[in-house]
Amino acid sequence: MENIRCGWCEKDDLYRKYHDEEWGRPVYDDETIFEFLILESFQAGLSWYTILSKRENFRNAFDHFDYKKVASYSEKKIEELMNNSGIIRNRLKILAAVTNAQRFMEVQKEFGSFSSYIWSFTGGKPINNRPEKLSDVPATTEISDLISKELKKRGFKFVGSTVIYAHMQATGMVNDHIKDCFTRK
Repeated sequence: MENIRCGWCEKDDLYRKYHDEEWGRPVYDDETIFEFLILESFQAGLSWYTILSKRENFRNAFDHFDYKKVASYSEKKIEELMNNSGIIRNRLKILAAVTNAQRFMEVQKEFGSFSSYIWSFTGGKPINNRPEKLSDVPATTEISDLISKELKKRGFKFVGSTVIYAHMQATGMVNDHIKDCFTRK
């Protein structure tokens, strides 16, 4: 008997693997949270599949998502990224990655970890939705609106509510697997 999955991931094996092994699973380490922050901000206006298919290229281009290194990128490194055909070459998004790494570390200093800060919006636990079907899954929520607003106040870029809700799904802050999806069991 075949596993029932959320319909969005049936495009190919890359999508299925991401769905089965990562999406909606709680992440509490700052390194992975930062990785998804970078990836989700690059997704703005694009499909997640586009980003996921370039994930390894992003990993290599952005020093394995080492936020300390990203925070100190020079203009030379930014130009190198702008010439890297393996990633999304959008100057504003690249500059946002540098800014977000800097702000990320400021939040870490204030709260001990970025994870502590971001998870405080959900009381440290995942929000466990049980959508019947994919169309029941929202693009934003009051919590993603609030997080977006708070991050923007702190100087983060490309962190609109839709990006933040996708980040919450990716890092398991919210579980939007449909109720019959095998990953719920």
